[in-house]
Amino acid sequence: MKMMKTLFAVAALTLVSSASFAQTVTATASTLDGAEAKIAAQAKQDGASYHITEARDGNQVHMTAELTK
Repeated sequence: MKMMKTLFAVAALTLVSSASFAQTVTATASTLDGAEAKIAAQAKQDGASYHITEARDGNQVHMTAELTK
C-alpha cells in the first residue's frame, strides 16, 4: 500500500511540474501563415517550442498554441 501511495505521489508531481512549464498563447492575423509567424515569434522570444492546438478562420484567422520549455 505504501508503494502505491509513493507511485501516485510521484506521478502527480510529474504532471504538476510538466504543466507549470506550459503556456497558452493566441494570435490573430489575416492568414494562417501570419498567425503562425506570430506564435513562432512568441515561442522564440520565450525560448520555447510550440504546438498549435486550434485555428479558426473567418474574416481573420485566430490561432491558439501551447508553448513548452
